[in-house]
Amino acid sequence: MSDEQIQTNRRTRKKAKQHHMAINWHSLTTSSDDVPATEAPLAERATFVGRVGLLQLSAGSGAWRTRDAMNTVAKALGLTCTQDIGLISINYTCVDGAESFSESLTLKTTGVNTDKLMEMSLFVKKFPEYAGKYSIDHLHELLDQIKNKPSNYSVMDEGLAAGFACMAFTFLLGGGPWEMLFALIGAAVGNYVRVYMVRKGLSLFFCVATGVAAGCAAYIMAISLCSRVLPIDEAHQAGYICAMLFIIPGFPLITGGLDIFKVEMRSGLERLTYALMIITIATITGCVVATILNFHPSDFVELSLNPYVKFALRLLFSFIGVYGFSLMFNSPKAMAAAAGFVGMIANTTRLTLVDLGIKGITAGVAAFIGAFIAGVIASKVRHMTGYPRIALTVPSIVIMVPGLYMYRGIYYMGTGASITDAATWLTRAFLIVLALPLGLSFARLVTDKNFRYCS
Repeated sequence: MSDEQIQTNRRTRKKAKQHHMAINWHSLTTSSDDVPATEAPLAERATFVGRVGLLQLSAGSGAWRTRDAMNTVAKALGLTCTQDIGLISINYTCVDGAESFSESLTLKTTGVNTDKLMEMSLFVKKFPEYAGKYSIDHLHELLDQIKNKPSNYSVMDEGLAAGFACMAFTFLLGGGPWEMLFALIGAAVGNYVRVYMVRKGLSLFFCVATGVAAGCAAYIMAISLCSRVLPIDEAHQAGYICAMLFIIPGFPLITGGLDIFKVEMRSGLERLTYALMIITIATITGCVVATILNFHPSDFVELSLNPYVKFALRLLFSFIGVYGFSLMFNSPKAMAAAAGFVGMIANTTRLTLVDLGIKGITAGVAAFIGAFIAGVIASKVRHMTGYPRIALTVPSIVIMVPGLYMYRGIYYMGTGASITDAATWLTRAFLIVLALPLGLSFARLVTDKNFRYCS
């Protein structure tokens, strides 16, 4: 056997290890370029509808928005479409007169890309004029451009974005300058490792565990090195938890809640299950690293700040936190700044309501109000800028997700130190997580007439 044949066989074996086989969409098109999409055979039109839905899912869109995009495209192509949508799969049927075409499509993994969400939103909006003008094959080429669009940021950029987002998160949770510095270092290293591994195509949960372990280890190393030359108190270990908050699955948590609100039960439950798995893996990894390295994070030492200074700093760090998370979701900088503006107002309002101690305004109620405000403002910003609403709302309330509560609850449960404390922290986290999508949902009911109806 020649060397060339050996190399060919090696490449073939390597390809055979792929768990998900790629679809050559252009090979499914038989009609000529002279035939507009509206006159193409049913199978070609229906397959194109499915691909639109699959690209929506791949960018992090929930079932309701994915269904809306598929229906818009199907209607322009003269089809009636019904869908059953999950986290990474779509089963759908397109009907044209007495004929029907059913198909099942799936993604190899899930993720978030708000830049592609915006591109898909613009494509779907313009599709009714495209349908009678371009062929199916040409339309697939337009989707190829969206699918193959490179990331706006390098691995280093995403690491730094996570670092500054978690630094801001640390202050908003009550941390001081030292905790903020160490959280910045830990989160930057952790997300750098995670994103690098994800781009290499490694298993999602393996990337999560490794990224969190790297971030936690970096935090511990940073505080250990600084304590050798500076009088660093052990109380600064409290920010350890913040170094892993870059992994909070805000998109599936929020979109899952929105889907359940719209009775998209399959998608909603799958998204919430996925988010729970991410949180569990991250917290267990953080606990294991702390145990191995004999690290004991405690509560934050309360900061003595003038109320006006505290309010101003909350505005600043809420903006920085949301801006950083938006960059992690691949939002263009202008879109990230718009989301930062929304989150700055909504999150500062939430924290102020909690501080005021008004009777009946619990942490959960304050989270609902904050999310509602974020949804209303995002709707106005969307009309002015054209950015997808979800690309503004989700980053703006990710910073409200109680990652610290989740960590403590699972930590106490895992170690068996205090089941009562575990139940208390997990209950607090559950109420806030429940309130966030509810707040966004009611904001959508108020600002979006299409969202008010089931059909």
